[in-house]
Amino acid sequence: MTALIVGVSTVALVALLIAEHRDAIWRRPVKMFASSGFVGVAISSGAIDSGYGRWVLVALGLSWLGDLLLTFASRRAFLAGLVVFLLAHIGYLAAFAVRGIAWTAVTVAAAVVLMVAGGVWRWLAPHLDDVMRRPVAGYVVVISAMVAVAVGTTAHDLDLRILIGAVAFFVSDLAVARNRFVAAGFVNRAWGLPLYYLAQVLLALSVG
Repeated sequence: MTALIVGVSTVALVALLIAEHRDAIWRRPVKMFASSGFVGVAISSGAIDSGYGRWVLVALGLSWLGDLLLTFASRRAFLAGLVVFLLAHIGYLAAFAVRGIAWTAVTVAAAVVLMVAGGVWRWLAPHLDDVMRRPVAGYVVVISAMVAVAVGTTAHDLDLRILIGAVAFFVSDLAVARNRFVAAGFVNRAWGLPLYYLAQVLLALSVG
């Protein structure tokens, strides 16, 4: 069943990329169908059977809601989506804590992630107005923490799906930021959306 859901979700992602390229009016339902896929993957992989899985399911559910909010063009919807995704990353942090963390690995990873996050902030900051500056800064901090702790959980549990998923999520968000604040265009979604769905499916699969 899990393999079937992953396959259907992949087809939905391809349809979503076509819809985004054509700016089709049906892109919202296709996107939500694709996002429902990673929730389905988690459930079919046994998410409800463990504390880790339940926290991952919470994070995926919040991500689903964030995806819905980001289908609307208004700034208010984008800010709401930003907050919901921030909460999703907190959900992942809780999941990693339940699964186990090698804190030495987190310390080393944090040094690297902070340098990367600093570069991201220097890139984005000139494009942000006063309304967006603090929310975006907060989001960068939380997703950076999620990636660093994901390294610690991977070191503890040797499940590379967690690390690859977390890093892919971080990189996919650069596409969102570039599209929203720097240079809008389909090219951002062309590489950002596949990375995002890869990230969520890998994290969903990690519950098994």
